[in-house]
Amino acid sequence: MGDVVGEPSTDWREVVLPEEKERHERQAAQFAEMQSRKSEKYGAGRALHRRQLAALRARLDVPGDLPEYAKQGIFAIPNRYDAWIRLSNGGFSRAPDAVPDIRGFAIKVLGVRGPAALGGEAVSQDFALINHERFSSATSDDFTKVVTTGAGTRGQILLKLLKNPGMIPELKTVTAALKSPFSGFATQDFFSAAPIAFGPYAVRVRLVAASSEVNQNAKDDWAGDVYERLIDNPLVRELQVQFFTDEATTPIEDASVVWPAPYLTVARLTIPRQKPDPAFDEEIETAKFDPWNALTAHRPLGEVMRARKVAYFASQQNRSAQ
Repeated sequence: MGDVVGEPSTDWREVVLPEEKERHERQAAQFAEMQSRKSEKYGAGRALHRRQLAALRARLDVPGDLPEYAKQGIFAIPNRYDAWIRLSNGGFSRAPDAVPDIRGFAIKVLGVRGPAALGGEAVSQDFALINHERFSSATSDDFTKVVTTGAGTRGQILLKLLKNPGMIPELKTVTAALKSPFSGFATQDFFSAAPIAFGPYAVRVRLVAASSEVNQNAKDDWAGDVYERLIDNPLVRELQVQFFTDEATTPIEDASVVWPAPYLTVARLTIPRQKPDPAFDEEIETAKFDPWNALTAHRPLGEVMRARKVAYFASQQNRSAQ
C-alpha cells in the first residue's frame, strides 16, 4: 500500500485557459450528438458507459485512525455511509461482455452533507472510476477526437483519419488500452485516473480489488461473476488515495501521466450479499453518477475534469436524468 512520508504538498495549481469554456461546450455538443445517434439505434442511454451491467447496494466505512492530513471531506470523522454502485461497459449497449472495453465502477456515497462543488448543499458524493490508472489522452480535446471518431462506422473512421492522420497514434494508444487484460469487477483495481481535491490537497483515487481469485469464465458474464461471488460472501475493497507531490511527477493538468506516489487507505467499501433487483437496477440506470456531484472538499481538478463537468451535464439533459 505504501505510506505518505510527512504531510503532503499543497503546492498544486490548476491552469485554466481563456478559451476553455467555449471549447468544452463544443466538445459537449459532439458527445450529445453521438449520444443521440446511439439512442436512436440502441434506445435511450448515456453518451459513454451506457451499458449498465449491475446495480449494487454497498456501505462505505471511514476509520477513526487516519492521519490528520487525511481527515478531509467525507473522511473527516469516523462514519458509515450507505452507497450505490453502478458497474458498466464503456461502449455500445449491445456489445457482448467478452468484447474489449473500458469498464466503469461508479460509486454514489449517500447521506453526505456539506457545500457542493457545483453550488448549494451536497447530499451525496460520487466517484467515477475506470479500470485504467490514467486516461489515454492528456487533454479533453484529444479524448473527444478519439472517442467521437471511434464511435463511427469503419468507413467514417477511415475518412476521419485520412483528414487528420495525427490522430492515428492516439487511436493506437486507445486500442492498446482496450486490449489490456480485464479479469472482472471483483478482481480488478479501479481508478479515478484524474485528480480531485482532498481538502487543501490534491489526490487521485484507487479502489483495490476485492479478490485475487480469478474466474476464467467471468468474461462471458461480468455481472454474473459478481453476483455468484455474493451468494456466500460480501466483497470488501479498500478505497485509497495518492497525494500530489510535485508538478513534474504528479501533474494536475495532464491526465495521461501515471502518478508514482504511494497510496493511503482512507475507507473500506463493503458490498454485502445480494441478488439482482430489477427495480433497483432501473433506479440506478436513471440516476446521475457524476464526478462533479461532489463536496467542495472533493471537487474534480484539471482540464479533463473541467471538460467532464460540461459533457456530463449535456448528457444528463439529453437523457432527462433524475
